[in-house]
Amino acid sequence: MERYDQLYTLYEEFDTERLRALQDFVGVFPPVDSRVALEYWQDASDDLDEQRDRVREAFPGVGETFADVAAHATRDEAFTAMDLLGKYDRGVNVLVLDVDETLRSAGSTDNEIPRETLRLLTELHEVGLPIVICTGQTLENVKGFLVQGLGNELVHSGDVSVVYEAGSGVFTPGHGPDTKRLLYEDLDDDIVAVFDQVRSRILSDAPESIRHGCHLQGNEFNVTLKPNFETGSDAAREIIDEALVYELDLFGAAVADCVDADASHGASGGEWARAFYGDADPEICGVLESEGATPDCAPADVPGTVRDVFDRVDVAYYEADAAEIGSLELNKVVGVEAALDVLDVDDPFAFVMGDSKSDLRVMEWVAEHDAGIAAAPEHSSDGVLDHVRDTDGLVFDRGDAATPLRIVYALDRLAHVE
Repeated sequence: MERYDQLYTLYEEFDTERLRALQDFVGVFPPVDSRVALEYWQDASDDLDEQRDRVREAFPGVGETFADVAAHATRDEAFTAMDLLGKYDRGVNVLVLDVDETLRSAGSTDNEIPRETLRLLTELHEVGLPIVICTGQTLENVKGFLVQGLGNELVHSGDVSVVYEAGSGVFTPGHGPDTKRLLYEDLDDDIVAVFDQVRSRILSDAPESIRHGCHLQGNEFNVTLKPNFETGSDAAREIIDEALVYELDLFGAAVADCVDADASHGASGGEWARAFYGDADPEICGVLESEGATPDCAPADVPGTVRDVFDRVDVAYYEADAAEIGSLELNKVVGVEAALDVLDVDDPFAFVMGDSKSDLRVMEWVAEHDAGIAAAPEHSSDGVLDHVRDTDGLVFDRGDAATPLRIVYALDRLAHVE
């Protein structure tokens, strides 16, 4: 109770809004090559030090921590952090973060990670939190914007790991032979053969509309069709819906060929794939209906040998964004576990942020093992929002990943107070 009272006093009796404004200015706008700008920055830095000194003096023994909290978190964010500390009795020791529509948003941040978010990630890294970037993107794309945003030194510090292609591989610079783990190399030969066949044919066999309207994302393993139109647009939605049906048919045919399954009741591999995945995913079912591609067979008609492969492969539909096949044995949970192993985080209490079904698997995994906290943007898939609201309610505005990161910063600092 004493800590709650002290925190209440901090936000009642000190100008914490000014303290945060100064911290934001000093942190986001560092000194530049201009005498006037440098003087302005120095004045703000001196003012920040004075404000922090007043907090330090008012709270003996915890003044430095309270100054850090006040300089980063609003009153509501600080008390949310205190509530989380009371609930879990520990701080976060690793960040597990999705990128697209989580750290950055095509709709509100021009698909760039905002400077405040980058600054908070840097500061959290500096206080000892390893960072696991967990994304469906290719490794090269992720490496590029991480180095540009966070700097080469931080990315190669040994405390940053990238789970790419939703778990197909893990890249952790600075760890010798463990720097890059190709998790897809551990899959069975028959699964690899199916993916190889789909990848080799997906554009060459595609109808003209898909060849001209889509491109194949440069993955190492997953097969992902992306639109040649702005993500989220009507044109992107139209072409991805068409591409999903085509990809299901091509994948189903590849599976039937690889397991040497005979057609039954007039159905083909593509029909089996439509029936199986349409039954498993309401979104896919809706696309099949809207495209006039509802299968003539039932899920029960899928041969056992074909079903065995389908059970191991995920067909993912991202509205107006992508159609993808990936191995269910290579998901973000598997990738995160591998990343934590390389980073030597043996007792994780992770802060997980994401918006999609693949992120939900990580959230459910940390919840099941009492190993973390989840947060999600307000536009996330229904399952993600339901999970986050049912646990700690950390739902944030689109493009505002800084808010939950400030809560994590406050939680981490408060957890170290005796």
